Amino acid sequence: MAPRSSSETNKAVSPSKAIIAGGISGGIEILITYPTEYVKTQLQLSKNNFTGPLNCVSRTVKEKGFFGLYRGLSPLLYFSIPKAAVRFTSYEFFKGQFQKGENRPLTNLEATLAGFGAGIMEAVFAVTPMENVKVKFIHDQVLSEKPRYRGFFHGMKVILSENGIAGIYKGLFPTILKQSTNQAIRFFVYNNITNSLKGEDKNRKLTMVEIFFSGVLAGAASVFGNTPIDVVKTRMQGLETHKYKNSLDCALKIWRNEGFFAFYKGTTPRLGRVCLDVGLVFTIYEQINRLLDKVW
Repeated sequence: MAPRSSSETNKAVSPSKAIIAGGISGGIEILITYPTEYVKTQLQLSKNNFTGPLNCVSRTVKEKGFFGLYRGLSPLLYFSIPKAAVRFTSYEFFKGQFQKGENRPLTNLEATLAGFGAGIMEAVFAVTPMENVKVKFIHDQVLSEKPRYRGFFHGMKVILSENGIAGIYKGLFPTILKQSTNQAIRFFVYNNITNSLKGEDKNRKLTMVEIFFSGVLAGAASVFGNTPIDVVKTRMQGLETHKYKNSLDCALKIWRNEGFFAFYKGTTPRLGRVCLDVGLVFTIYEQINRLLDKVW
């Protein structure tokens, strides 16, 4: 078996444990944080429909009810488990390649590269299809009083019948760019903070509070680092993607027509969602790994 390692300590952890811990943590996280993802996507898709996050929430609840904030949840829920599983399994794999069986923490460069590789893997195998369906579901609700998509499987059937497999891989390049930079930033920051907290004892188990806030700070850094990429990706995956020739054309049109700050639309709800997301995922992931270590 290939060298393996935990994101919390330097001990070996099997890929099977990474898949289970990553999948469970991803599913729990998305159920808690989805409304902020919904609001972020609405703000990025609309030009002047909402005055801000609170206006978006109040109008959605008034017009669609509370569960309107969960429109588009199903694709994220279905894909969040494999997404988190792919992310952590890939990270553990790349981390093991750098360590080559040595019981040592990663350097900052190694943590960044391992995160970058994990982001590419999750973008290709989970995030791009997931984001395409999610964005189309939400955009469908914005553009039509009677949404076309009646549910996840019906929506997938319509998208595939009209656009083929390319329909769920729209915006692949900006998604790869987004996810790779996301994870590179997050694992770099998380690696730095957790190593600092451990001090001289690199095998010390961090408390849940330490893990959570390390994840929160890592998530915040990734939001400020790549929200412009996220905006372009969202536009390329919406129902009006025909307006753009490619991702570069999309970015140029946003710049010309809406200005620089349009690239930071949805930053506030994304910040809330991602900070909570990353904090929860890292915390749950580490706790499940500890539990698995006792029974496996």
